[in-house]
Amino acid sequence: MIITATSVHCWNRQILNKVATAVQLRVSIYALRLSPPVFERMKGLAGSRLTDAGEILLTARRFRTQEANRTDARERLAELIREAHRLPEKRVKSRLNRVGKTARLEGKKIRGAVKAGRGKVSFD
Repeated sequence: MIITATSVHCWNRQILNKVATAVQLRVSIYALRLSPPVFERMKGLAGSRLTDAGEILLTARRFRTQEANRTDARERLAELIREAHRLPEKRVKSRLNRVGKTARLEGKKIRGAVKAGRGKVSFD
């Protein structure tokens, strides 16, 4: 884990203050030694924060002090790891009963009849 301090830039490229309060946290995803399914979820959760070298890059600049930004970056990394360890919920296939199926098919027939009525009008 590498933590570096950088200066905060404003939207119009001005340096907000001369003190380096923003923090960049770099962690190698391979150094975390995650199991393969957790590793794949972590790659998906990291998204654009994952570099080509396999490092997760988190930038924290929410607070005015460097120490607060450092703890914020560590907490965000911990939350990312916790979320990767959480198993996704299995989707339960919906079951349609007989009444619901017949109602759906009736609706489709009515809709089809309405659409069949559309078209070119012939005056023959």
